[in-house]
Amino acid sequence: MPNQSFVTEFVLLELSKNPNVQKIVFVVFSLGYIATVGGNLLIVVTVMISPALLHSPMYFFLAFPSLLDASFSSAIAPKMIVDSLCERKTISFEGCMTQLFSEHSFAGVQVIVLTAMAYDCYVAICKALHYSSIMNSRLCGILMGVAWIRGFLHSMIQILFTFQLPFCGPNIINHFMCDLYPLLELACTDTYIFGLLMAANSGFICIIILSLLLLSYGIILLSLRTHSTEGQRKALSTCGSHIAIMVLFFVPCIFVYARPPTAFSFDKMVAIFYTILTPLLNPLIYTFRNKEVKSAMRKVWYKITMFSNEK
Repeated sequence: MPNQSFVTEFVLLELSKNPNVQKIVFVVFSLGYIATVGGNLLIVVTVMISPALLHSPMYFFLAFPSLLDASFSSAIAPKMIVDSLCERKTISFEGCMTQLFSEHSFAGVQVIVLTAMAYDCYVAICKALHYSSIMNSRLCGILMGVAWIRGFLHSMIQILFTFQLPFCGPNIINHFMCDLYPLLELACTDTYIFGLLMAANSGFICIIILSLLLLSYGIILLSLRTHSTEGQRKALSTCGSHIAIMVLFFVPCIFVYARPPTAFSFDKMVAIFYTILTPLLNPLIYTFRNKEVKSAMRKVWYKITMFSNEK
């Protein structure tokens, strides 16, 4: 079906009709976004300029999600923050498609990265003697290449199907950002089958992957019975952080997409959670608690301070 869209722009809705609340939203989300980007980029920079961390697969897989979190939040949050002060919140058709593509592309990459982190954790604990030979730079590069390809293909499927929908009537999106289900409600055709396909492409896949990852971490935890007390403590800390990040990522995705294609009013609150709060919490959960990373950050800060003083 050729695209018969007459809509050139969409109108987004605010979180609240109260102007004072919107000002509070602007301040809170601005601070949250700055902290999110700053915290995640600090982790990336620390790993990149610290040779001891850069050549360790574990820290490589910690830095990569930080880069994804900063990118994902930047695809959504700035527009939402600016719109909180605008009376009329609009986004062009092309801008809406770009935002949709970016959101699902980064999320698709994150799925494979979380899977790679689980595999890295399994090898480190269950195949400790062969860790360096298995988790080499070549395998890490392959895993990251697969992640980007998967993210691109996943997002392209969403976009290609969305471009086929005719948008010829209302253009008010019942959301503060462009997302699939709010857009489906505006299409001038029956989108039920399309919605089921999108649910299968996003929600059901997330359910399957989350189930497999939880099973794999269960196997890892069972294998700890033969480890020393200190080894068990470190492994439990690492696995606990990974599981927490998985839950923060997959649960909102499953809630939003693994259901009939209908938009609900509380989708906005869930969207705030995974666009602002989750990227902000991720560094605090599995990086800033790590002694090696904190030590490397202090060295980086010391170098920056010394360089500033010399100038």
